[in-house]
Amino acid sequence: MDFSPSERSLDLAQRVRNFIDSEVEPAERVIAADIAARRSAGEDPWPAHPLIGELQGKARGQGLWNLFLPAGHEGPYAVRFGTDGGAGLTNAEYAPIAEQMGRSFSAPLVFNCNAPDTGNMEVLLKYGTDEQKEQWLEPLLDGRIRSAFLMTEPGVASSDATNMEATATIDGDEVVLNGTKWWSTGVGNPDCKVAIFMGVTDPGAHRHGRHSMVLLPFDHPGVRVERMLSAFGQHDEPIGHGEVSLTDVRLPVSNILAGPGRAFEIAQGRLGPGRVHHCMRLVGLAERALELACERSTSRTAFGKPLANLGGNRERLAHARIAINQARLLVHHAAWKLDTVGAMGAMSDVSEIKVAVPQMACDVIDMAIQLHGGAGMSEDFPLAAAYANARSLRLADGPDEVHLGVIARILLHPYAEKASRS
Repeated sequence: MDFSPSERSLDLAQRVRNFIDSEVEPAERVIAADIAARRSAGEDPWPAHPLIGELQGKARGQGLWNLFLPAGHEGPYAVRFGTDGGAGLTNAEYAPIAEQMGRSFSAPLVFNCNAPDTGNMEVLLKYGTDEQKEQWLEPLLDGRIRSAFLMTEPGVASSDATNMEATATIDGDEVVLNGTKWWSTGVGNPDCKVAIFMGVTDPGAHRHGRHSMVLLPFDHPGVRVERMLSAFGQHDEPIGHGEVSLTDVRLPVSNILAGPGRAFEIAQGRLGPGRVHHCMRLVGLAERALELACERSTSRTAFGKPLANLGGNRERLAHARIAINQARLLVHHAAWKLDTVGAMGAMSDVSEIKVAVPQMACDVIDMAIQLHGGAGMSEDFPLAAAYANARSLRLADGPDEVHLGVIARILLHPYAEKASRS
């Protein structure tokens, strides 16, 4: 196996990195300060900052737009909506680009490559009808609207999605949605116009055939954002995570994606590449945290020595370097497996990165916070927000325990078969 990025991937990754360094990071400091000021003044902090729109225009003008589009979707969408080269990228090609985007909280949004929009757009690409693509996919690819994904629920252990209580009941030529969802990323943005809702359609079907995914216009009567949630005190404006209630929301049956009972099938296709995206962004975030740790530990002095020379800090920095490199290679391997054998063949590999990478990022960021002292916990550095992001991803898209169970099941399967034959 060869994990060497293609020339196109290397070129795009470098151009993305240059754009982040020269354009995004300076603007990000202004954006964060303005959002904090609005919140302190009791003003609405959620509208997208005008600098985001300016940066999006610049990125799109350079072809750094919708780079998440997967290989196999060459042609109209990639050409019309700004992707450099007019063709989609493999998971392996996109991985180095996603890593660079992970260095900045705003970068994925600037390049129109942020979650949950990427996953929702991929679902529409694969499962949407022509009408659904025209109504929702094209505005998303164009950056005119944002979206949300409504799956997790507050009333049940959502680590087992079959526990879901929200319903998508078919009534004649309509589907009726009821229930409460939370940690619904994207609902804080005023430009959120559509969500993908998952609910139970046929409780009598087999456990992975009961659920449907439904395209939900977010301004539809009966949809209500009950509250916005903070993660470790972070609200992640202008995207945000919210609790949403749905009361007798009636939609045409044609809003069901791919047909009733296919939600788990869609989810498996959606989450594999999405987990690679998340994990590579986390590798980039950990890389940025290590850089800050190195800068701090060589520029600050305590007890007559640079911090790097105190209390085993050199070894901690070295272990962080090793951990990031290991994680990067593990994700590249998972991306390669997805490209070569598909989601089912790469199931263990994707679960492995979903466990290993957020934990690695938490450890590296925690070390960087420690080297920064009190400043590391403040808004003067991006480390507290980085830790909240990394720690949240040990729960998002399935908690560690679920993925460890998947890995163990696949690992033990041939041994259990052998034991049953003996």
